[in-house]
Amino acid sequence: MLLKPDRTGRFDRLNREPVACPVNFQNRISTESVKNLKKTGKTWVNRLKTGKTGVNRMKTGKTGADCNSINHLYLPPRIWPPMLSYQWRADFVKLNLCSGLSSLSSLERSSGELRLQSKPVVPSRKFYQPCALVVRCDHPQNADLPRYYSKKEKKPFPVPIVELRRAARERFKKSRGQPKKPAPPPKNGLIVKSLVPLACDLLNARITLINNLKKLLKVVKVHACGFCNEIHVGPVGHPFKSCRGHRASIRKGLHQWTYATVDDVLLPVDAYHLYDRLGKRIRHDERFSIPRIPAVVELCIQAGVDVPEFPTKRRRKPIIWIGKSEFVDADESELPDPVPEVPLKPLLTEIPDSEIVALCDEEEIIQLAEETLKAWEQMRRGAKKLMRMYPVRVCGYCPEVHVGPSGHKAQNCGAHKHQQRNGQHGWQSAVLDDLIPPRYVWHLPDAKGPPLRRELRSFYGQAPAVVEICVQAGAAVPDQNKPTMRLDIGIPTSLKEAEMVV
Repeated sequence: MLLKPDRTGRFDRLNREPVACPVNFQNRISTESVKNLKKTGKTWVNRLKTGKTGVNRMKTGKTGADCNSINHLYLPPRIWPPMLSYQWRADFVKLNLCSGLSSLSSLERSSGELRLQSKPVVPSRKFYQPCALVVRCDHPQNADLPRYYSKKEKKPFPVPIVELRRAARERFKKSRGQPKKPAPPPKNGLIVKSLVPLACDLLNARITLINNLKKLLKVVKVHACGFCNEIHVGPVGHPFKSCRGHRASIRKGLHQWTYATVDDVLLPVDAYHLYDRLGKRIRHDERFSIPRIPAVVELCIQAGVDVPEFPTKRRRKPIIWIGKSEFVDADESELPDPVPEVPLKPLLTEIPDSEIVALCDEEEIIQLAEETLKAWEQMRRGAKKLMRMYPVRVCGYCPEVHVGPSGHKAQNCGAHKHQQRNGQHGWQSAVLDDLIPPRYVWHLPDAKGPPLRRELRSFYGQAPAVVEICVQAGAAVPDQNKPTMRLDIGIPTSLKEAEMVV
């Protein structure tokens, strides 16, 4: 009778019946066994057959069957133990349903033979380490809606201050004792020539987006609140009480909807135009004498796009630093006169509002929506690449944006507690949403279906206004906007059904 083995793989020693215990193969050969084998001239298999080993005596019961009596099995000198195929200890303990096929069943029937492989099996030299299968998804199934920041809160830094200080210390340690390297463009006053075509495409994508939105607004209805900056894309405005404008408490948070324009969909973010990108900072008394243009246009001009209306200084030699923050321009008199370069791509122009004609063909509307969505993604993608090379600053308290290495000194910040800062801006590194605000709106599941209901607000998603206009016009939903739109969430048909949702 076999008892349950313990954690070491052996059976209970108190069992008085002769039981079989597993044979442990150990990686050693006794010198005495080799001498005995040479004297007798018998192989190790013949010794097992003649019953001279402890395995056969254990099965016959003539001597005490102790499992500790067999500690190792002597192997012939020509077969080295690492050439054998090993098995786990638990494989000897498991009972085989097919009797007579395993070594344990042969011991139980006292056959007196222990069959091993006559040909040694060489184990594989390759070691396979288990690796976890990681499935990455850049676009999750559902994502939280964008957070609303109060005007009393300061914008979070894109990179924490602690990380910035740690990176500065590491750069200082690496540069210690090494010669100072020349500054690469655009820090040395030159432009990055490889980014000039990208800047041209960015400027054309912005013009294409504005012209297409003017046409789509004739087809898709967009509503804007007359007291706050919220908009809604759909036949009628949404019923949510989220107005924070003038005298909103009297209206109990309800919006007063009017018709929207392109400036309501694409928020105009303006910045000062710099004639010299590395020149002195704009003073407070110069704030009205310097023109302000869209920040995206200013970024393209600094990246190498020449706009005749807004001239800028182009250097052909790197600047010469004479101090920590002082530099002089290199002598360019020996260079030939600059030749006006032909623009790589012709720049587009905006279509006047009087020339906008509404489209009637459904296929043309869908094609226009796809083109608009492509221009939107191209503009954001191009602006993100340019911001990596050309710094853009934003105020941490108000939406003021400045394109340049350092912010201006104009004291025109009117955010919360601006008196304590004397109207000065708290400049920090800008992100893409500061330069091109996405302007999130509520997603309408079915433009031709029922309007949104106030009680089912938690079931609806949100999307950028441009994306929502294009989707309602017939374009496909982009993958990066699906998580916030909550397309896979079922919307209840009644309030009673919504209360049953856990």
